[in-house]
Amino acid sequence: MNPLRLLPDARLLRAPGAALTVGGYRLGWAGVRALPERTAYHLFDELADLTVHRGGPRVERLRANYAKVRPELDEAELGALVQEGMRAYLRYYCEAFRLPTLTPEDLQARVRVAGDGPVRERLAAGQPVVCFLAHMGNWDLAGAWCCTQLGTVVTVAERLKPEAVFREFLQFRTALGMTIIPLGPDSFRQLREATRGPVIVPLLADRDLTGGGLLVDFCGHQAKMAVGPAALSLTTGSALHPVSIRHEWTNGRWGLVIRFHDEVRAPATGTTRAKTAEMTQACADVLGGEITRHTADWHMLQRVFADDLDERV
Repeated sequence: MNPLRLLPDARLLRAPGAALTVGGYRLGWAGVRALPERTAYHLFDELADLTVHRGGPRVERLRANYAKVRPELDEAELGALVQEGMRAYLRYYCEAFRLPTLTPEDLQARVRVAGDGPVRERLAAGQPVVCFLAHMGNWDLAGAWCCTQLGTVVTVAERLKPEAVFREFLQFRTALGMTIIPLGPDSFRQLREATRGPVIVPLLADRDLTGGGLLVDFCGHQAKMAVGPAALSLTTGSALHPVSIRHEWTNGRWGLVIRFHDEVRAPATGTTRAKTAEMTQACADVLGGEITRHTADWHMLQRVFADDLDERV
């Protein structure tokens, strides 16, 4: 059995066996917490290695994405990177299952942050901050850290099927202190209303879920990215920061590095669409560089580059 069938993914959740996935979630949330930390991490590494060994479309998609980002790698080097990336991907879920047991002190000990000075100044002044994220590291752990160390976190989550799984994740993230807005036709308006005062709004943007994304240059290729972060920043006057998240091995265990990159400011002139495009491209440039340097922390197991999307037609 493919171990990924017990892990959250939109395609799997829409499959006929989705009831098993719901059970997998609940088993993971309850069972993994009971394991010693080292044992839990080792188990998920083994699952990752087994998944890579067995192959399949998701592994091949990760390989294809990595090949575009790191074209200089030979087959052996690319294979090693795919294994490392799959381990990072499953590490996300191991940590997510164990996350409710962590205290604010645990979170502070596990997270190293950089570039947060300007963000703290904005929040202290009662102003909102929008964060442009990629599928890097562990954004749930990062969000929980932000809730305890920076302030209120408001974000958007894709509405998954079956509904029971979406409710489970909604309750999980709400329990961590986050305010979650389901992705839908009204989500931008709700975000705009929520982005008042000192709130942090992290938004995953390296995959277009709405069909209204913009084509940008990303890691040497064209890709469609969500316009939400830049549009929200322009509409509300919020500061916009690209944020990279990656794992690091330190003091004999896995920790997390959250880096708030320099603010991307709105251009002085141009139409709203032109400003949005320029700001989105600037964020893509920053995160593209981080993904090139820390490729295994980018666990993108879906099509994201424009020429791959064209293959569907």
